[in-house]
Amino acid sequence: MGKYGTFSSNLIIGRPYNLTYELLDRKPGEKDSYLRIVPASELHADTIAEERAATPSSGADQITIGGDGVEFELVGENGEVIMRSNRETIDDSARQTLTMEEIEELKREGTGAGKDLIAKLMASHLGIEQKTAFSLAKYKLLKTKKYLRRFTILPLDVPMLTRWMMEEKDASKILEMREEMVALIGSWANAHFSESRPFDINPSGGRWLVVDETGGLLVAALAERMGILYPSSSELATENEHHTEIPLATSNTITLIHNNAQPNLSLLKYFSYDPTNSSTSPTHPLSTNLHPLSWLQLLSPSSDPTYATPITPLSPTTLSTLKSGKRGTYYRKLRRHNRITSIVHSTLAGSFSGLAIASHMDPISILRHTIPLLSGGAPIAIFSPTIEPLVLLSDAYSTSRRTAFIQSPPESFASLPPASQSSWAGNEDFPLNPTLVINTSVQSARVREWQVLPGRTHPVMTGRGGAEGYLFTATRVVPAEGRVEARGKFVRKKGGEVAGKGKVEEKREPDGDGEVEEGSPPKKVKLDVDAEGGIESSSNVNMEEAKMEGI
Repeated sequence: MGKYGTFSSNLIIGRPYNLTYELLDRKPGEKDSYLRIVPASELHADTIAEERAATPSSGADQITIGGDGVEFELVGENGEVIMRSNRETIDDSARQTLTMEEIEELKREGTGAGKDLIAKLMASHLGIEQKTAFSLAKYKLLKTKKYLRRFTILPLDVPMLTRWMMEEKDASKILEMREEMVALIGSWANAHFSESRPFDINPSGGRWLVVDETGGLLVAALAERMGILYPSSSELATENEHHTEIPLATSNTITLIHNNAQPNLSLLKYFSYDPTNSSTSPTHPLSTNLHPLSWLQLLSPSSDPTYATPITPLSPTTLSTLKSGKRGTYYRKLRRHNRITSIVHSTLAGSFSGLAIASHMDPISILRHTIPLLSGGAPIAIFSPTIEPLVLLSDAYSTSRRTAFIQSPPESFASLPPASQSSWAGNEDFPLNPTLVINTSVQSARVREWQVLPGRTHPVMTGRGGAEGYLFTATRVVPAEGRVEARGKFVRKKGGEVAGKGKVEEKREPDGDGEVEEGSPPKKVKLDVDAEGGIESSSNVNMEEAKMEGI
């Protein structure tokens, strides 16, 4: 573990997560160090003691203020200094009497798992007595994190992997996509577990179309929501029979469109899946629920050599005469051809439940070929590090363009048959068909970290820069064919008693020809009723009719 030392991995295998370990001093003649599980009482003992010491008593609320109005120190009723301010604190490396050579020597000795080094650092600091309780706790915490040989093993999930890539690795490999943006993409794409039941004749489970250039981070985030990211221990232990072809899943799947011959899914190796490694368990959920597809196989399948070159089936007699190496090559090519053929046919059939994109490519060029594959009502979520491509895309689906397109459709679009209009390639004025997508919006989100401590709660004033990151969201719709007319249908209703004094009767007036127009809204006339005999007052009715006819 680098500066902490080495230990045998057998000491942690089979133990639960979230335990904190401490590397003990290496015994003479031993190659590795042993581990000690740190109890929770020891982990939080210093924090609890510091919080109690930092909490002032009820009567110590007097504040001594200097002439310039700045708080100087907190004193009690008897004049005792309870808490100093950090006004006179000077943070300077010269106030630490230990040199770097002495500190490195103490680190090499490694006694007390780093506790002795921390104690000597604090004892040799010249200004330690001038620090406030808060600054002293912060100073001790920084030295503890730096020199104490403790570590905690946590289970890996998508948010932790995102933070690790953003803070420790190269953030540009995941398009600087923060964990809050990863969560927003999955939420707006409506990724969830949706699998067909075994007895369903027509599979109706969810199928999501994905364009991922983040090394597999977006695929991992969607797969985690869909319940197909983490394999069980029994699935990992199961071995596939020789030459057995596992059928692809038809629901609860992710179809990944990529640029190269093989998709870049390097981050999925942290979840026990690697499509380029033959040792990957064939029973992993992503082996059957992740369908990779290149752009060439999507746009021109006949140009792809793997799809266009069928594998000639061999008889069992011929296979028995082949050597084991050639027989294995035959089965591998046959499985690959059948897999690609099945993925291409299912993708071209369309009816996907949603679309999620995180790519450097122009989103307009991507949607030109992926929008026709979505079913009606499918959500669309597109991430971009910069806002300019999403603004152009939002303008292509603006209301003004949609209105102009409906009123005077381009000739190249009107000449197409209705079945091919959704695949229209666009022109200069209308790069995309604006009638296929509605509810477009561009948004951004950034979670700001806060420090939450007694009396010191405030937002953290430092944060990571880089790309802000923006998200385009929309909904796929299916335009209605032909002219749409909205008409109401009148249904006569029974008149009911109104507050025990009268009732409401629906009256429809004739037109100029003396006939009542069908579908015209009724006019309501109130009939007064005598409370005792229930006799209707005809004079009131006639007056009401006269008023209405006058109107």
